[in-house]
This record gives sequence, C-alpha cells and structure tokens, in this order.
Amino acid sequence: MGGVSHIVVDWGTSSFRLWALDRDGAVLAERRSAQGLAASGTEGFERVLEAHLDALGIAEGVPVMMCGMVGSRAGWVEAAYVATPAGLDGLTEKAAHVPSPRRLIRILPGIAQRGAAGADVMRGEETQLLPLIRDGFEGVACLPGTHSKWVRVEGGTVAGFATFLTGELFHLLRSASVVAPAVEGAAAVDPDSDAFAQGVEDGLAAPELLGRDLFRLRAGWLLAGTSPDATLARLSGLLIGAELAGAARVAGTGPVALIASGATAALYRTALTRAGFAAVTLHDAEDCVRAGLHAAALKAFRLERITA
Repeated sequence: MGGVSHIVVDWGTSSFRLWALDRDGAVLAERRSAQGLAASGTEGFERVLEAHLDALGIAEGVPVMMCGMVGSRAGWVEAAYVATPAGLDGLTEKAAHVPSPRRLIRILPGIAQRGAAGADVMRGEETQLLPLIRDGFEGVACLPGTHSKWVRVEGGTVAGFATFLTGELFHLLRSASVVAPAVEGAAAVDPDSDAFAQGVEDGLAAPELLGRDLFRLRAGWLLAGTSPDATLARLSGLLIGAELAGAARVAGTGPVALIASGATAALYRTALTRAGFAAVTLHDAEDCVRAGLHAAALKAFRLERITA
C-alpha cells in the first residue's frame, strides 16, 4: 500500500484496532478484531500484527507505534509505568522497544500513581489525552470504560488520577449476579429513559446505599414485575451516579473533558449534566487515541531517523 508513513495500534484486553496513516495522520486503511491480550498471547503477538499488516499490503520497514495492554506485564513487551506527575510528551521517549526483524515497533508506557494519593495505574488512556495536552488542555478529564479514569491535567502533565470500576461492575452484575435474571433480554440502555435518570439521581444522592439499591433491582423484578429494560437502565444509572458522586469528591464539579464514544458518551454526558458538572466538552475516544498515537509516532520515529 502506497503513501503509508506509519502504523498505529490500540491493543487492549479484548480488542485490536490498527490504522495505517500518512504523514499528516490521515487514515489510509484500518483493521479491527477481537484479538485482544488473551487471544494474541496464545496466537503470538508478532504473528497477529504481521497478519493484519499483510492483509493491508504493508511493506516491511513501515514502523509501528502501539499503546494499551499489549505493553502490560502479560503483553508482548512490558512498557514500564511512568510515575505521576507525568509529562505526557515525555511518554514517547520512554516507549518500549519491541525486537523485530521486519520493522521498528514501539509501545507507549502507562502511568502509575503512588504515595499519599493512593496506588493507581492506567494503560492506554494516557494516549487519548495526548492530543488534548498538545492543544493546551488544563483541568479534569473523564474517560469512561471498563475501568473509568478521572484525570487531573496541570501544566502539560498528569498530576493525579482516580479509577472507578464502573464498567466491569456493570458487566459482572448483569451477567453473573442475582441481578442477572432481572435484566435478561434487556435492550441497550436509553440515556433519556426515566429509569436511567432516576438511577443516576439515587446513585448521586446516596452512594453509600449502592449495595442496598443493587439488591432491590432483583426485588423489584420479583415483586413488582419491573421490566428488564427498566432494570438494566436503573442498574447503569446507579453505578454511574455513584461514580460521579465519588468523582465530585476527588475532582470537584468544574468543567470536564469527556473522552468517550458511542452509547457510553451519551450516558455519561446525560449523567454529568444531571450531576451538576459546570460544563462538559465531548471528545471522541477513538479519534483521540489515534491522534495521540500519530503524534507519538512522528516524534519517536523522526528522532530515530535523526540519530541513526
């Protein structure tokens, strides 16, 4: 494939996303699969990557910049965490080298928080922040997901962050708890539904009662015949509301940069408004991670050519 300057890959626990970019960051081709960490560890990380590159006709020698769980201890090559406060531009300089006879491959490191602020880690989300930092962003960013991140950015660095297990709890409760039968067959959560709105309000008002309210989802189904759709929407609202109550304690309720995509973006935008956060600006998560990887690739591979 002609015109390709470099490849960028977001390689997570359960997903693989690859983009072939030109020098300006325009997408020339892409590949997606469910070959996340577990599947790729079995198949072989290099084999998975090169199979996708071969499918696009990418020549040997085209460099690759990656981020995500591929750089974890269980990944291809561990990219050691950078400690907070972490200058995001400096992440590129600490990218891990992946030995390969075919091409230059680098993996961006994650960020670790230690000390009085409490132990915490992120891997992949820091890359989504890179384009915002480049444009001078200062303040609080919310990055929803399996493990939602609330990040405080000051002076071009990640000054601190907090992780909430919201997405993982939602999945576990709907699939492997006493609540599961009450939500079987439910449709996707509607952010405009009354059940979601009430769940957010209740999670915000009394996060300490979350355990009680979660069990009442089952009781409502058993005793009142609450529909699976309404039950699932309330479950989502309760968990997000409790997260926002905690986030308000650690980050305040000022302006927030919401980095999210699709249905998740709609749910969090609605919830943030209900929670009284002053202003919410939405940034597409996929656009951000691709732009962050592009910026890192330009810097890393330009420097390597100069010093070669």
